Amino acid sequence: MTEYAEWSEPEPATPASGAVTPADAADAARLVAFGLQPKLQPARDQEYADLLRRYREDPPFARLADAVATGLGLIVLEVSPRAGMAVTAAEDSVFAVRMGDYARRTSADGGDRFLHGLAHLAVAVMAFPRPEDLADDGYIGRVTVNGVDAFVRQACHRLEERAAEQGENTDPASDAPGLETAWRIWARRSATGATKDARRLAGSTTGIVAKAVTFLTDSGFLQRTGDDSGGTYRTTARYQLQVRDLAGSAALAELLELGVVPVTDGTPTLLPADSGEDLDLVADAGLPFHSL
Repeated sequence: MTEYAEWSEPEPATPASGAVTPADAADAARLVAFGLQPKLQPARDQEYADLLRRYREDPPFARLADAVATGLGLIVLEVSPRAGMAVTAAEDSVFAVRMGDYARRTSADGGDRFLHGLAHLAVAVMAFPRPEDLADDGYIGRVTVNGVDAFVRQACHRLEERAAEQGENTDPASDAPGLETAWRIWARRSATGATKDARRLAGSTTGIVAKAVTFLTDSGFLQRTGDDSGGTYRTTARYQLQVRDLAGSAALAELLELGVVPVTDGTPTLLPADSGEDLDLVADAGLPFHSL
């Protein structure tokens, strides 16, 4: 005679030590959500500060928060009291901002996207002109709208000299992509222009720089400090991390190698370039954007 075991409800499994709970997942997602609010400072939000402390003191929770960020297509740059949870979007992330989209919101001329990319690149170079500036967590860069425009124009002058020395065509080809084209267009664009009521034209080069620094301010990368020289700005910890992450880009290095930007308070005082430099700016560069 076959015996059958008496049917009974299985006993609930005892959670393993350190098992992730729905509450843990919610807290991790909440921390990432805080990180997506670039102007929010941990010192001014107790819940944010508590979650940052938990991230630093609880390795399993930190791994969970990192996994949530990765799933959203985000790259964690730093988690600290000074920067909060600083994240940047990977190229395939829904949070990625592309230079083409950014430029289309600012100008009907699609070719201007290269000028907008050059403006962002120049802001980064002037904000952190030396490698040690990026390495120093306490360093604060300062830029002005007019100073950035003056820097780019000086760089354009050096590139035009180099093109003339090498017998290259100096006429701008606006349908050819890349910063090599951008510098030529920038040099021929009005620095300010003006509407009938004396407002700065959005398509002027200072207008393009102003749009760049406004975007960076809205993104928590810069803080406006005054109105002198078209607008003065100081960098934040998040911007330092962003530029540090992209410091290996060829265009950033090549602009620095021009030698026309000193360590400065943001005023348009420029250094002369050495004559022995070799420079070819590369295409599709722009901070803090992805390619088109």
